[in-house]
Amino acid sequence: MRLPRRRRPMHRHVVRPGAELNVSEIADRVIYVGSPEHKDTSSFAGAPRPRTDASICDKRLSQDLELVTEWLRAAIRRGAIGGILEGGFPRYVWHKEGSLVYEARLVNRELGEYKGYPLNETEWPEGLDPLYD
Repeated sequence: MRLPRRRRPMHRHVVRPGAELNVSEIADRVIYVGSPEHKDTSSFAGAPRPRTDASICDKRLSQDLELVTEWLRAAIRRGAIGGILEGGFPRYVWHKEGSLVYEARLVNRELGEYKGYPLNETEWPEGLDPLYD
């Protein structure tokens, strides 16, 4: 889906949220904004500007902001989060839909805004499957 630019592969793994982290409250505050870097058609994120190394999202999803926002919120409530907290929001969130896994990355830690993109199966985070079984 995307060509790696880093020398070392990113180690993705789900970090179980502690009891002090109110994932429902966090989920209620997050916003999915998307990114034109992962689109090849106009979308709610604006005119397409795909990067050569970026995975491209399904055209249907680029028109359904409500659906992808709900996926983001449900994944946070499920605890499919990783990375450090930035501004009270997890850096990464993963959603599994059928045989696909999407990664959402925090792009604005003050407002809790995320963009997302599909991952290759080899990029799936460790510890995700038990959350979706």
